[in-house]
Amino acid sequence: MTDQAPVAYTGPARVLSGVQPSGALHLGNYLGALVKFTRLQHEIDTFIFVADLHAITVWQDPAALAQQTREIAAAYIASGLDPDKATIFPQSAVREHAELSWIFNCVARLGWLDRMTQFKEKSGKHKERSSVGLYTYPVLQAADILVYKATHVPVGEDQKQHLELTRDIAGKFNHDFNAPGFFPIPDPLIQGPGARVMSLRDGSAKMSKSDPSDYSRINLTDTADDIAAKVKKARTDPEPLPETIEELATRAEADNLVGIFAALAGKTKAEVLAEYAGKGFGTFKPALAELAVESLAPVGERMRGLLGDPAVLDAILAKGAEKAREAAAPTLAEVKKLVGFWGA
Repeated sequence: MTDQAPVAYTGPARVLSGVQPSGALHLGNYLGALVKFTRLQHEIDTFIFVADLHAITVWQDPAALAQQTREIAAAYIASGLDPDKATIFPQSAVREHAELSWIFNCVARLGWLDRMTQFKEKSGKHKERSSVGLYTYPVLQAADILVYKATHVPVGEDQKQHLELTRDIAGKFNHDFNAPGFFPIPDPLIQGPGARVMSLRDGSAKMSKSDPSDYSRINLTDTADDIAAKVKKARTDPEPLPETIEELATRAEADNLVGIFAALAGKTKAEVLAEYAGKGFGTFKPALAELAVESLAPVGERMRGLLGDPAVLDAILAKGAEKAREAAAPTLAEVKKLVGFWGA
């Protein structure tokens, strides 16, 4: 994190975030990101992209990638993002991301990237076989944010370190090129309830689209029957729900289900326990299933309708990309002048 207090950025407030098109979105994505994007669009200038450049840091089927991009866009819109309020676009359609990323590769220091724990987790014991893109992924993330001079970024626990790197890159660029306040030092928007939804089969593991068991997650495209069945089959323990948050925290599966109920209902876990403490899962699960179906089934229905008309989605993405380029191009042009590129 930049230690020296930076010169204040005086531009407009703006939020940016994105989701990779590398598989079906699920309840964790919905509660941890999509509903928050929907709220933000009414509060601040909002840019939400489909992170297809990030997706190819690991192998993607080229024939499927474009369709997966449409699926993410459909999920955004079905969850409540309005293309007339938020700028929705594919990352790869705005070349300024990649151009600024290269410049930032020359600003960032190798030691900074060596400290990124997410690369170590994703590459495992065979980091030599990982793509260079996976290693420099956080630098591209910094370019994603700063090419729009975004001032706020929604982050989960696993992305906090990357945002710190973005802040470091912004501060170093401003210093190295004698441009105080040129890039903002973006602030995190820490995600609240529902930010970390765990597997329905294992309360110690995060809900994931890569889990081989489809019953570990609720997909946004699941039908009402699918949603109800998955909630009813979710792993629990034999004890009734406790009265306190402290007791709940020692029971991973129960804690996860109560957290999901709270997030969907717009309540705190304590408020859910006040209603269901002492009751068994035979009572709680049907109530959760009903709430989940009520909340998510319309999203899935809307997604399926959008995906049935890809031309509409493509038009939304094309319009969003044009608007995003209009915002990104002036930033990159200024950066090239500051760096000293010929003709800039």
